[in-house]
Amino acid sequence: MTSPVMTATGKVSGTHDEGTGVHSFKGIPFAAPPVGDLRWQAPQPVESWSGVRDATHFGPRAMQLPVFGDMNFRANGMSEDCLYLNVWTPDPSDAARLPVLVYFYGGGFIAGDGSEPRYDGAALARRGIVTVTVNYRLNIFGLFAHPELRAESPHGCAGNYGFLDQNAALRWVRDNIAAFGGDPGRVTIAGESAGSMSVNAQMVSPLSKDLIAGAIGSSGGIGALPPIPLEEAEQRWLAFAQKIGAPSLAALRAIPAQTLLDATAGMAPHEFPSVIDGCFFPRSPVAMLAAGEQARVPLMIGWNSEEMPAIALLGERKPTPANYAAVVRELYGDRAGEVLKLYPGATVEEVQASATALAGDRFLVHSTWQWADGHRKAGCPVYRYYYTHPRPPMVPEMSDAVAGLAGGVIRDADAAAQAIAMPPAKGAVHSADIEYALGNLATNQVYAWTAEDEQVSALMQGYYANFVKRGDPNGPGLPVWPRADEGAEVRYMVWDVQPQVMVDRHRARYTFHERFSKR
Repeated sequence: MTSPVMTATGKVSGTHDEGTGVHSFKGIPFAAPPVGDLRWQAPQPVESWSGVRDATHFGPRAMQLPVFGDMNFRANGMSEDCLYLNVWTPDPSDAARLPVLVYFYGGGFIAGDGSEPRYDGAALARRGIVTVTVNYRLNIFGLFAHPELRAESPHGCAGNYGFLDQNAALRWVRDNIAAFGGDPGRVTIAGESAGSMSVNAQMVSPLSKDLIAGAIGSSGGIGALPPIPLEEAEQRWLAFAQKIGAPSLAALRAIPAQTLLDATAGMAPHEFPSVIDGCFFPRSPVAMLAAGEQARVPLMIGWNSEEMPAIALLGERKPTPANYAAVVRELYGDRAGEVLKLYPGATVEEVQASATALAGDRFLVHSTWQWADGHRKAGCPVYRYYYTHPRPPMVPEMSDAVAGLAGGVIRDADAAAQAIAMPPAKGAVHSADIEYALGNLATNQVYAWTAEDEQVSALMQGYYANFVKRGDPNGPGLPVWPRADEGAEVRYMVWDVQPQVMVDRHRARYTFHERFSKR
């Protein structure tokens, strides 16, 4: 146990690793349990406690179904009472004033947890950064709207509870992180996939944008799952409530959490929309970004080379030019010719490459580019990357496993039946960057990591650490990374064994997708 640290609501004691010098504090409540009448309310203050609270174990993860069979949790079970965060620090003293990284997990806003080993903060703490992972409400518990909720809200708002949880965690960091050695004036927020969309959301929200000094977005902008009008969301959820026989908000709150969760089985991330509520999102966040209303802080942002495989576009069809052209015509109609110029497919090899690129752009790449380009146009510092290093083969013990979308593998037959399995990768797949960037390759024992993987991880950790400390990823021993917002051409850094700076030649692809983007 560590010496107690005093927070605004009481003392906590965690764990000290004598080998690394890192102190960790797990399962610290940053808001009251959102249960009973607090289900579907903005996060409320934590009640103070007496004595010293044990902070040596992760708190429960948010309510979620096993959508991604490859997710790995260290949480203390699953509960609606889930609003806890975790802190790793090299020096828990007020005088340290170290930079802070707050990391939001991914999982499509329907799964994930701050206890996942790939998000462990110890490696970055060893580099002099106070690292925080945050739980937030998911699926129907985090993204639900109802006319009665709007009526009971003092601000006439409803929905976006998961985003409000993240905001509450950032306010907790502002008020408490100095006691753990952190500088509340140097807080960078980061995340991957839904966590990256969350970073985008917090950057534009007037509730959060003044709480951050920098941002890191990995594979996802809020435009990928754009908020919808509150009234539209309310009608969707009223239909859901009618289907499950809950005629009122009181009846919905009386349903046990597991029963309510089970009723959402089969629902996809887009069926849990965030909302333009007039509070967290005064209007469309994409429009707010385009108007330059976001936090004007340095942004490090990018995506992976195989965010989606070609099969995601082609399905069971073979990757022939004829099949590819047919799929493009089905998707884009009279715009198919334009698409085929941007993503040509005259040979099988070209089809594989273009189908992979088009599937990835449709999935998350365009929304990430949209965020980066909007921030660049606003005259803010932008460092763009493109991650291309594929994972090594799996260890022999995993020969019967299949890769999953969340970054691990699926072995259990029941889990595999429910989860999304991916074909063998040819590039850097969605979420593959996390262990590398956060220094956690050793926590993933699925892959036979090599010296090259360690080399790429060291490169990415170095850029992360420098950016969190100074708002600029550049530093001694690292290839020079130019800003994307400076110069006549947009340049980006390729993260791989042989890192290099390249010039963006795909702007026409991304601007094509702008036509279909909601603002």
